[in-house]
Order: sequence, then C-alpha cells, then structure tokens
Amino acid sequence: MEILVALVPMFAWGSIGLVSAKLGGDANQQTLGMTIGAFFFSLVVFFVTMPVIDGKVILIGLLSGLFWSVGQNGQFHGMKYLGVSVGLPLSTGMQLILNTVAGALFFAEWTQTRDYALGVSALILLVIGAYLTARQDGESPVEAGSKMLDFPKGFRALISSTIGYGAYTILITWAGLDPLAIILPQSIGMLIGASLFALRKTKVDRFVGKNTLSGLLWGIGNVCMLITVQQVGLAVGFSLSQMGIIISTLGGIFILGEKKTKKELRYVVNGCLLVIIGGVLLGYMKAT
Repeated sequence: MEILVALVPMFAWGSIGLVSAKLGGDANQQTLGMTIGAFFFSLVVFFVTMPVIDGKVILIGLLSGLFWSVGQNGQFHGMKYLGVSVGLPLSTGMQLILNTVAGALFFAEWTQTRDYALGVSALILLVIGAYLTARQDGESPVEAGSKMLDFPKGFRALISSTIGYGAYTILITWAGLDPLAIILPQSIGMLIGASLFALRKTKVDRFVGKNTLSGLLWGIGNVCMLITVQQVGLAVGFSLSQMGIIISTLGGIFILGEKKTKKELRYVVNGCLLVIIGGVLLGYMKAT
C-alpha cells in the first residue's frame, strides 16, 4: 500500500507540465494559477480532516511554500525555454541527485552497506534515464520551430528550480510534521511567492483561472508525497514521485507534438526503461 500511495505523485505531477502547456499562459501565470488551485485544494482537505495547526506548522508551512514557488516558477521557465520533453527530465534528474543525497546523508536513511549499494545503483539508473530522455540528436536536428529556444537560460532556470524544490522537501522532512496539517499554511506561502513573481509582470486573466486545474493535480500529488516521505523516507519517497518524467516526456512528444528524430526516440525509450528499473529498485530496497 505504501508503494501505491508513493506512485500517485508520479501520475499527478507527471501530468502537470502537459496540462499547463495545454492550458496556456506564461510561466508566471501558470505558477499563480497553480498556487490558487493548490490553495483551494488545501482548504477542502483542512475542513474535511480538521488537523491541529500550531505556530511551528504555520512557520514551516509558509517557508516551504515560498521555497516551492521558487522551484515551480523556475521549472515553468525552464520548460518554456527547453520544451516539456527536455526541461522536465533535466529538472527531475537534478532534483533526484539533491534529494536522494540529502535523505541518505543528512537524515541517515541509508544505514547499511546494502542500502548504499542499492540506493546509489537506483540513483544512477534514474539520472542516466533522465539524461537520455533529454538527449538530442546533434547529427540530425529537428525542425527549427521545435528546437530548444535557449538552453543556457533554461538550464539556469532549472538550477534555481532545483534549489527551491530541494529546500521545500528537505525543510518538510526535517520538521516531520503532519502532512494534512501543513498543506494549508504551505499553500498560503506558495500563493504569496507566486504573487511576488507575478507582481507587475503578469496579467490576471483566463489563463490564470485555467491553470488552477494543475494546482489540484499538484495538491493530490503533494499530500501523497508528504505521507510517503514520512513512511519510507525522503530518498525513496521523493525518487518514486519523480518517475512522472515518463508521463511528461512521452506526453510532450505524443500529446504536445514536440518533434524527435528516430535516434532521440530510442534515447527516450531507453531512458524511460532505466527510470522504471530505478524506481522498482528503490521499492524493492524498502520492501526487503
């Protein structure tokens, strides 16, 4: 059951890039709309479960939400410059390195030689898989309209995204608070951060309203990820949640129409297989 809950973020978060791309809007509008949707989701969860919220929950929730807004805004910008099928796998690989290492070293989630052997092997597979899904065919470039707009800008955006996302997950894991209690103050922090990004730069229109749908997807994935991290640890729980790159990568190609050469399609298939194997290895590591 733990592994099934851990896989919910894979489907929910893996669909966000596709849904946001279909809904339209710039990166700031997508971030703002998403946070509004996440806020309404957290309100519903709060009134249904009525968790206890104290000063520590409010403080940690607000800070983690602000960090998240940095991460999500950077990721949306990265996808704008690199495309969903390239930007999201790269973002995933960078996050996997940071969060898995943090879980293993800072939170001592790997205590035996076996844990390090299996964990490092799984991480290597996940990172190589993410790299292959984003790899381009330099010998046979795709149509001009489908090329990456600006790799340096996109990569810089993903660096800031990784730092923001990393601080968000590490802070919550360190605090060890009730996931159902923290999501309301967290969503308020997210909304504040997104509003600051959008201040004087973003027109609040139908695109912001449409992107509230991606916020509902994120909220579902977030609750399941927080519960999973408490049950199986950050290194395993977060890594399993990031297997959604399979959905986002294939969806970017077949749903959004991002062009790939035959060689790039082979890279994508091999990369997805490695991600699946890495995720299964992490699940096996926790189950045995």
